[in-house]
Amino acid sequence: MARRTLLIAATAMVVVAVGATVALVAGRTSGSAAATPSVPGNPRVSGLSCKAVTFAWDAATDDKEVAFYDVYHDGQLMKSVTTLSTGLTVAPGANWGLYVNARDADGNVSQASTTVPITVPQCTSDKKAPTAPTGLTGSASGTSVTLRWKAAKDNVAVKSYDIYRGAEKAGSVVGTTFTDSGLKPKTAFSYSVVAVDAQGNASPRSRPKKFTTGAACTNPVCEVTPVATETDIPWGLTTLPDGSILYARRDAHDLIKLDPATGAKKNVGTVPNVQSTDGEGGLTGLAIAPTFAADHWLYLMHTSPTDNRIVRIQLVGDKLRPSTEQVLLTGILRNKFHDGGRLRFGPDGKLYAATGDAQNGDNAQNKKGLNGKVLRLDPDGSVPADNPFGNYVWSYGHRNPQGLAFDSQGRLWEQEFGNAIMDETNLITKGGNYGWPKCEGTSGDCGGFIAPKATYTTAAGSCSGVAIVRDALYLACQRGARVYRSQIAGDALTGTQQYFNGTYGRLRTIEPAPDGGLWLTTTNAGDKDSVPDNSNEKILHVALGG
Repeated sequence: MARRTLLIAATAMVVVAVGATVALVAGRTSGSAAATPSVPGNPRVSGLSCKAVTFAWDAATDDKEVAFYDVYHDGQLMKSVTTLSTGLTVAPGANWGLYVNARDADGNVSQASTTVPITVPQCTSDKKAPTAPTGLTGSASGTSVTLRWKAAKDNVAVKSYDIYRGAEKAGSVVGTTFTDSGLKPKTAFSYSVVAVDAQGNASPRSRPKKFTTGAACTNPVCEVTPVATETDIPWGLTTLPDGSILYARRDAHDLIKLDPATGAKKNVGTVPNVQSTDGEGGLTGLAIAPTFAADHWLYLMHTSPTDNRIVRIQLVGDKLRPSTEQVLLTGILRNKFHDGGRLRFGPDGKLYAATGDAQNGDNAQNKKGLNGKVLRLDPDGSVPADNPFGNYVWSYGHRNPQGLAFDSQGRLWEQEFGNAIMDETNLITKGGNYGWPKCEGTSGDCGGFIAPKATYTTAAGSCSGVAIVRDALYLACQRGARVYRSQIAGDALTGTQQYFNGTYGRLRTIEPAPDGGLWLTTTNAGDKDSVPDNSNEKILHVALGG
């Protein structure tokens, strides 16, 4: 194959012939990288109480000077300071991971320090359990059962209720109602409810109540079937033309082919040059083009030792061929959190990518940069001629988007993590500015920005994946540990309902299945992404009603 050079907008892509393959090495669209401060060293805590802690670190260095230190817990910005220590307000009983980034006067942000885990003590010891909930009642409709009960009492306060279906925990809620969805038809189930306080004291179970599901599904969400389990986080996921599932394991850095009929799995290979971040980075996005059966290209987004990047590698049979790797786009800034990662081909044949702000909100408003954006690429990594700014940027002003999906009209919907107030679902328009960091959802200085179509509190949301089936939009939520379903009506989202509230824990990825249902994955590696992965994740199939 002949050696050639492609000049694409401001990016030079040098093509180097390697045997019978061609490897593309892409430069940054924004030119050479600015110098960033060094990583703050030796992070440490002292004086931990139920209400406060002192967090300190050693000074970072910079070619000019460090102007600020940004202090985070688990991807959430707490404060910015000019000192080498600060007092933080904490929540009793919380399990947090603290870390710090250095920021210079030009706004360049360092990589994050190592994480310091803290377990905040309770202010007082409480060993008294709540009373048992009473008055459990409810009704069955199709393959769902809706329960209601009277509130329990506690000497301090009831924090939540755990709902049991027989011996199995079916969910957890804050209020006194719960809908158990995705059940088998014509089946009797026995339910009971347990009240839990802030220190984990659990009441006796309520008196059980039995309900029998209907003969057929009459609900939007029908039966849930376990497909497989995992010991690493399934992140990107797609269905191959033969009906098998292919998914990326974020921290193992490899790809697994899964037969959904039998649960049989095969490791097809490891993606080269991937590095996790002790946070959200690693092997994330995965997509195939409509031409996959002919060209065998897998499109992947991952964190490397220096950046986040988009590559493509051929999958031939059941073998990944690393020698065919083409690096389509480099220079997407990385950090411990806010790495984005979702890939999606549009009906226009272009590849869309969601990128995080790399823990620097100013990146989101820089139209020449790649972070805090939805990017749009040609399949060969070149810049489409009709992109709005002459580079890869399709929309901007995003904090940490991780969900992309197209509706029946070919419109792009995006799901985005907020900081501490609200998440947002956006209908993406060419060249649109969605407001971060001035605007979080509908909070802040939001004038002149495109408003979200829906918002969710971060406690009930923190949603990652989005899928659209028959113009119903589904969100998979992590902290909220639930699925939201909304109907797309014009440019609005209507009739929002919640499913699987606490049933499977934290949810990451949701994708259309070939039979008109959904693939759904969990992400229960501890309570935070910074906790090492040692859990038993699930890949589920969700059948949908008409």
